Amino acid sequence: MSAPKPEILAAFEAAKGFMPVDEGLALYAAAREAGRLGLPLLEVGTYCGRSTVLLADAARESGTLALTVDHHRGSEEQQPGWDYHDPETVDPEVGLMDTLPAFRRTLHKAGLEDHVIALVGRSPQIAALWGTPLGLVFVDGGHTDEHATADYEGWAPHVAEGGLLVVHDVFPEPEDEFTGQAPYRVYLRALASGAFTEVSVTGSLRVLRRTGAGI
Repeated sequence: MSAPKPEILAAFEAAKGFMPVDEGLALYAAAREAGRLGLPLLEVGTYCGRSTVLLADAARESGTLALTVDHHRGSEEQQPGWDYHDPETVDPEVGLMDTLPAFRRTLHKAGLEDHVIALVGRSPQIAALWGTPLGLVFVDGGHTDEHATADYEGWAPHVAEGGLLVVHDVFPEPEDEFTGQAPYRVYLRALASGAFTEVSVTGSLRVLRRTGAGI
């Protein structure tokens, strides 16, 4: 399995975010494999760039680009009063979350700015304009059914034949309704579509390969 260089793994671990190392390594391996297609690697849900570091390095090694989609105002569970809120991400001038500066710092420190295109906006609006095949789509955005479903419907059709769909925070247990049930339902939908075949499971990370049509 492909592994990132020590300095890339260190940059990943230093960045704000919620992905554990074992899932990060699985994401990196998937991105390196998908990079062989020579197509861009796209993630939905940038936050502060923790997983972007891995995708960007995999893209650099593969001679392609990483794309990352986020409005940078935080998802539902990251808002004030919720367990995943980080007060340091709030812009004091406007009183709203803004993770874009932290994301840019993360990429700069890792030396990866030239290998990433940041798409700042809402995922469905950007997906509606998208027309390029993708080697990998990593779904790690909002955790409501509305947002997870929109991310899947907007981006999964662009995964090229042989490319990979990666879904994060897949938790089958009902007690995880507010953190992982919507991604779990997206994962089940992808399998039921007949368009994707499961490749690997690492913690809450699921890697699926595009093997058919009809999403």
